[in-house]
Amino acid sequence: MNVSAKATALIKELQSFDWNNLSDIESIGVWPGVVKMVIAVALFFVCLAAGFWFDIRTLQAELTRWQTEESTLRTEFEQKSVLAANLDEYKAQTVQMEEEFAELLSQLPSQTEVPDLVDDVTETGLGSSLTFSRIELDSEVAQEFYIEQPIQIEVLGNYHDFGTFVSGVAALPRIVTLHDFAIEPVNNRSALQMTITAKTYRYRTEGGNAAATP
Repeated sequence: MNVSAKATALIKELQSFDWNNLSDIESIGVWPGVVKMVIAVALFFVCLAAGFWFDIRTLQAELTRWQTEESTLRTEFEQKSVLAANLDEYKAQTVQMEEEFAELLSQLPSQTEVPDLVDDVTETGLGSSLTFSRIELDSEVAQEFYIEQPIQIEVLGNYHDFGTFVSGVAALPRIVTLHDFAIEPVNNRSALQMTITAKTYRYRTEGGNAAATP
């Protein structure tokens, strides 16, 4: 029997089969072989589809997650590679910043050095031919990273003397800034009076005290 004849026979066998008998599982033994083969193939594809749905989809989701994680790790690796390549440069910059910070701290007076700073300001004023009416410390003002120490100053002189005084204060080795100045004539006198607030600063440690400076 050739292939065409076999195919014709199988088709006739399928056509002659009462497909309503599929619900009668007990008669499966008498079903034609071609019917059993068709049902087996159908069950195979059903199982394959179910396996894809429940298993392969899960694997695909897990694969996508691993691919995302791989991309994240690759990005982190590239970033760390750049940091590692420039590590020596970063270390050098850190050392430079620490040195600059230490230099700035050295210009901030400690609590015990503030009276000496007031003496320096006074000497600068006297050297500028000014006459002091008042120079006194105000209450400290605590900021987030430093403590501010205001110094209230009243002096008598002329514009040239005031300019010399301001330049002298700016040249002091400790950091001193000048604020809120006012100049007005003094009654019945040829001199002028300048009121000004000088401020110096000291570093605030975690405990709230100033750091010791060299």
